[in-house]
Amino acid sequence: MPQRIVEVAPHSLAERHGVRKGDALVSINDTPVLDQVDYQYLVARKHLTLRFEREGGGEYAFSVDKADADALGLTLESTLMTYPKTCANHCMFCFIEQMPPGMRPSLYVRDDDWRLSLIAGNFVTLTNLPPAEMQRIIDRKASPIYISVHTTDPELRCRMLHHRQAGRIMEHLRRFAQAGIHFHCQIVLCPGINDGEALERTLSDLTSLCPAALTAALVPVGLTKYREELYPLRPYTQAEAQAVIDQANRWRARMLQAHGTRFVFPSDEFYQIAGAPIPAYEEYEDFPQIENGVGLLRQFADEFETALRLDPDDAGARARRIVMATGVSVAPFMRALVASHPIAGVEVSVQPIRNCFFGETVTVSGLITGQDLVAQLQGAQADEIFITQSMLRAGEDVFLDDMTLAQAEQALRIPIRPVPDDGAELLYALRGWEE
Repeated sequence: MPQRIVEVAPHSLAERHGVRKGDALVSINDTPVLDQVDYQYLVARKHLTLRFEREGGGEYAFSVDKADADALGLTLESTLMTYPKTCANHCMFCFIEQMPPGMRPSLYVRDDDWRLSLIAGNFVTLTNLPPAEMQRIIDRKASPIYISVHTTDPELRCRMLHHRQAGRIMEHLRRFAQAGIHFHCQIVLCPGINDGEALERTLSDLTSLCPAALTAALVPVGLTKYREELYPLRPYTQAEAQAVIDQANRWRARMLQAHGTRFVFPSDEFYQIAGAPIPAYEEYEDFPQIENGVGLLRQFADEFETALRLDPDDAGARARRIVMATGVSVAPFMRALVASHPIAGVEVSVQPIRNCFFGETVTVSGLITGQDLVAQLQGAQADEIFITQSMLRAGEDVFLDDMTLAQAEQALRIPIRPVPDDGAELLYALRGWEE
């Protein structure tokens, strides 16, 4: 399908060759342009022959030689977010299937799109790819891809994802490895299902694909109270979480010696459940899966401590009382961090917020709703309330339950300050320095 053009950059190559807003791009070098991935890949060449459909009828074409820095200057109407490929699985641990009814529609979208994996780091299962799309990943050199593996046991993966094609995961990964496609892996662990011996097999299979396989993150299953008629799952116990960490550490030591990378990275949540210390900064290497909750706490602490070394003087700090509202799991970490550097005149109280909205098995800060925040901070004695910015919708002052920041402030009668997920920003906010 030709790609409609919504903007032509002034003075660009496209404008100089007569391309207009409303025209449609048909092909580049005789290759149809299916989406933005195709467009970005194909326009990177130095010699281009472009074919267009004129708005209102007719076709035209032109050829151009361009330098690497030259932009063609086209903005296509169809973005990757317009028509994402949706998930064809019914995973036993799917978080979206555990969402309460009546929330905004965007929270129920289940994407499983390799293009978003390439561009935004979203994890994909590869169960919805026809052979032509699998080949397009290879042809477009789409690397690295972020892949939800969960297990390499074919029968178990079919059962966990509830998809008859799910068992072909190692076939797909081997094909990627042979074609030079690199990939990061995610393993959502469910107690007694894909951990223990099943995890041992999975890690053995994945490490055999190094260096194409870059990392494997271990993440505990997330469970809400909305699990009626869903597969019976339970959270990890402290002892079970420690067993996962111990198993990962054996593989990390082996892989570091053999390949120079630890490869296996338990998420921060496993260390919090186990009550185990967070690994040292260097153990996270280049933090390859930080967006998956792997190393966030270590990076945050390092940012805080680095800011202290660079600017140790608290001069100008505003004396006041602060309540820092956090998720239950991160509260001990935050208490220890702020206690490591008391600021004269600044009284800080870390208040864990129980998640009544999703259920108390959900303990992360980013899923705290406005109504839980307000209910549990009623009567708080503070000059300011700190929350993490991740509690709010990106770019907006709205909580997950659609309560606005202003409504929460009005209910509590205390100013609420969203603080970016950055340790240095927290230090400056505690000091009361203006942005």
